[in-house]
Amino acid sequence: MEFKAHDYQKRMIDLVIKKPRLGLFLSMGMGKTVITMTAIQELMYDRFQVSRVLVIAPKRVAEDTWTREHAKWDHLKALRISKVLGTERQRIRALKAEADVYVTGRDNVIWLIKYYQHLRRWPFDMIVIDELSSFKNPQAKRFRALRKVMPLVDRVVGLTGTPSPNGLMDLWAEIYLLDQGERLGNTLGAYRERYFRPGARNGYVVYKWEPFRNAQKEIEDKINDICISMSAADYLTMPKRIDNVIPVRLSPEEAEAYKRMERDQLLRIDGDDIAALNAAAVMTKLLQIANGSVYTTEGKTVKIHEAKLEALAEIIDTTDSPVLVFYSYKHDLAAIRSRIKGARVLETEEDIADWNGGKVRVLLAHPASVGYGLNLQDGGHVIVWYGLTWSLELYQQANARLYRQGQEKPVIIHHLIALGTVDEDVMAALRNKNTDQAALLAALKERRVK
Repeated sequence: MEFKAHDYQKRMIDLVIKKPRLGLFLSMGMGKTVITMTAIQELMYDRFQVSRVLVIAPKRVAEDTWTREHAKWDHLKALRISKVLGTERQRIRALKAEADVYVTGRDNVIWLIKYYQHLRRWPFDMIVIDELSSFKNPQAKRFRALRKVMPLVDRVVGLTGTPSPNGLMDLWAEIYLLDQGERLGNTLGAYRERYFRPGARNGYVVYKWEPFRNAQKEIEDKINDICISMSAADYLTMPKRIDNVIPVRLSPEEAEAYKRMERDQLLRIDGDDIAALNAAAVMTKLLQIANGSVYTTEGKTVKIHEAKLEALAEIIDTTDSPVLVFYSYKHDLAAIRSRIKGARVLETEEDIADWNGGKVRVLLAHPASVGYGLNLQDGGHVIVWYGLTWSLELYQQANARLYRQGQEKPVIIHHLIALGTVDEDVMAALRNKNTDQAALLAALKERRVK
């Protein structure tokens, strides 16, 4: 297929070529992969500035997206792609293959760096981090491993649509991988001390850091020379999106069971104990109960209600489109499959092909398994969130499987919200986080890149 680049894509390609270290904060569906590969090809074959590129991506994206995009576009045929995946023997064989771009999963980062440390060499002069936000935790082993090799590369490109899903604190590690601390400081502690003040705390333990009044503006000014943000809505014709909250009511008995867990951190149903030892565990149990079932102390599933199952069945019965359902827990999946006959779990490439081919009426997926790189817009335009996630990043990425360029119908996103439960808090939290992130992205629009 011939690649006819949008004007914004041409500008992005030019920026990747001109700027040796760049963060592309582009909305889902704007073509981050083809933009980057096009720039790599020019850097490699026309300008001779790059010889070997490492792409680090989420597992599904590494397995499918980069090779699929490479095969799709005629102008990329010269690039040779090697997928560094599978067993250790398969990964080593892929690294030894003659190729231009080596694509690996982010879970292989630690192994990959140790492998080359043992060989006492680093063969890549450019690194592309697909979904840069997955390296937002500076305590994670993969971040610590990757930061060691960043001074050894000439070029770094970080791709993401959600640079700060949980607030400005997420940015430090991501920007550090681009500039080794030049803009936001060499340590998270220094960054935190300069731009944040303690918020919620328990004694000396701070659970939440609040940015100073002018912190966001100062951070934006620091990073706008190497980061660019674009929203799909500004440059692409996006489908209409309809967000629908469907309230689900529990019976008085079911609501009382929920309140007992919330109040006492202990629930006993038909001789089975459901206990939570801390606040995080209580939250998890409450989310489970809101969905309809809960795990006991021994791991047994206890059913509380079927209110969400009934609401889901009604949506499916009254909708003429195939439905993509996002669930949270294994007992959610089991309950849905027992109620919705013929529902299919997204697990393989065949499932994706059949969904896009109109062969699947109800597709069930966990948001973490479809968060990146999967194009599902050809199969339907209706999403149901059976259980919400606290992660704005997962929420946005999951919705973008249908709500993206190429979708021909309005996308309807239903949220099943159990009234009087933590479901309402999760919905509010997602909206609040989105406000923070939207402000950051707006400030990093294309005009801010010099």
